[in-house]
Amino acid sequence: MTEPVRLSKRMSELGLCSRREADEWIERGWVRVDGKIVSELGSKVLPNQRITVERQASAQQARRVTVLINKPVGYVSGQAEDGYKPAVTLVGPETRWKEDKAPIQFHPSQLRSLVPAGRLDIDSVGLLVLTQDGRIAKQLIGEDTSIEKEYLVRVQYSKPGRLPDADLKLLNHGLSLDGKKLLPAKVRWQNDDQLSFVLREGKKRQIRRMCEAVGLKVLGLKRVRIGRVMLGDLPPGQWRYLGSDERF
Repeated sequence: MTEPVRLSKRMSELGLCSRREADEWIERGWVRVDGKIVSELGSKVLPNQRITVERQASAQQARRVTVLINKPVGYVSGQAEDGYKPAVTLVGPETRWKEDKAPIQFHPSQLRSLVPAGRLDIDSVGLLVLTQDGRIAKQLIGEDTSIEKEYLVRVQYSKPGRLPDADLKLLNHGLSLDGKKLLPAKVRWQNDDQLSFVLREGKKRQIRRMCEAVGLKVLGLKRVRIGRVMLGDLPPGQWRYLGSDERF
């Protein structure tokens, strides 16, 4: 017989919501298992049991926003640290991109539980996603995510001449960090001093450490795409809402 699992974990596995949202909905009596309301936290279910959520839960989820920021240098992705401001402080009516076509009105309540889905180093710039939606966070930073992230990286080679082709191949596949082999990447030259990196994982300072391993110094790093969502013309320090028709 299959083992029962926590209801909140099962709801997250099914993509209904995040575990935190699931606990909130269970407490409010918004979750049914095989037609019966289950409102006790920690309740367990079998994988074949049918889970449904009340309309209020779906309505609450529909109001959750996801924001795209063009993060400048000097901002941290998450919690404030060492006197540096978190990127969420860039989100306000005055910094919203004038060309944002989303029919959503900004409200300060949207800043509540608006958390980064992935990170960008303090000295990196470009596309950063902040979301209130646990499903999107799981999609972008969950353990089994395979969503591509694309970066433009200005580099300087520390040795005479150009980077050997064998080292470019290593950047594509063959390097290890912290004793673990990296997933295959797509790395190619854009021009004489700029590489394009497409990754499906995000270890801490991964690109900088990959470049270091082959004698390249990173002079600038900009994320330009996450999945199918592009940074596009969004100006540095400004933000827009993820459109209802956009999918990562």
